Amino acid sequence: MVRGKTQMRRIENATSRQVTFSKRRNGLLKKAFELSVLCDAEVALIIFSPRGKLYEFASSSMQATIDRYQRHIKDMQPINKPTEQNMQQLKHEAANMMKKIELLEFSKRKLLGQNLGSCTLEELQQLEQQLERSVSIIRARKNQVFKEQIELLKEKERALLGENARLSEKCGSDQWFPRNERRERLPDDESNPVSDVETELFIGLPETRTKRLPVRN
Repeated sequence: MVRGKTQMRRIENATSRQVTFSKRRNGLLKKAFELSVLCDAEVALIIFSPRGKLYEFASSSMQATIDRYQRHIKDMQPINKPTEQNMQQLKHEAANMMKKIELLEFSKRKLLGQNLGSCTLEELQQLEQQLERSVSIIRARKNQVFKEQIELLKEKERALLGENARLSEKCGSDQWFPRNERRERLPDDESNPVSDVETELFIGLPETRTKRLPVRN
């Protein structure tokens, strides 16, 4: 006898519904056991009857399989997937940020001397005071930088003087005297090498000149 196709809808008769549940429950538990053994799969099956009775099967540990399932679902979810509430909050924060940027741009233009036509006298005085404070801070920083540079140059000068002194000691002090001082330090006999040269002028023949030359001892 050919078995007819079962319609997929709720069985109205309570007795038939209970019989069908018992048969298909046992078959499902059997299939889960066969799948875990034949295919070496980790299987966990949970069934609640219409009356709330629990039927379960686990190839290893039910809690371990559930924990593994939860970790897998968490890893599969898109990272930082925005919800509707989060989207509304992000839009609100973006709108507030845009307002702050506009206020900062408006204040910047005022500090640059632009769009001052709508400013009151009090606002102009506040801008003037703010600019004076800024200039004072800038000048103080500039003076500090100048002092640091001067100190650095002084340190370099002291280092160069020290290096110059070491080189003077190494090469000898005479080489570092000025040219006129070196001339004064020369001996008298070296400073006048031609002091004994005869400079007398004589007109006449060489023979007579030779006779007139005085005899040196």
